[in-house]
Amino acid sequence: MESTRQHKIARLIQKDMSDILLRYARTLQGTLISVSEVRVTPDLSLAHIYLSIFPQDKVAQTMSLINENTHRFRGELGTLERHQLRIIPEIVFHLDETIDRMERIDELLAISH
Repeated sequence: MESTRQHKIARLIQKDMSDILLRYARTLQGTLISVSEVRVTPDLSLAHIYLSIFPQDKVAQTMSLINENTHRFRGELGTLERHQLRIIPEIVFHLDETIDRMERIDELLAISH
């Protein structure tokens, strides 16, 4: 269970990282990146950032580019949050596959009827 502090920091990171990735996505013509969830470890040293990327055919390429620029994104996050956090957590990006799973469940349910 997340503490209140973890939850507040996760929301702060989610908001700021959304802004950072929105600016970055402008360089990737026709790609939409959204931060669906952020989970912070209890010691606040690591933030797991879950991303939704559209369209589906650009997911692999976009995730690759994001992972290559993780240090840059952490630096920008540090600039935005320098007055709220003493230490900026390391960040790890993950692909949020919730929508894909929901679509698959819908397909399975449609087949069963």
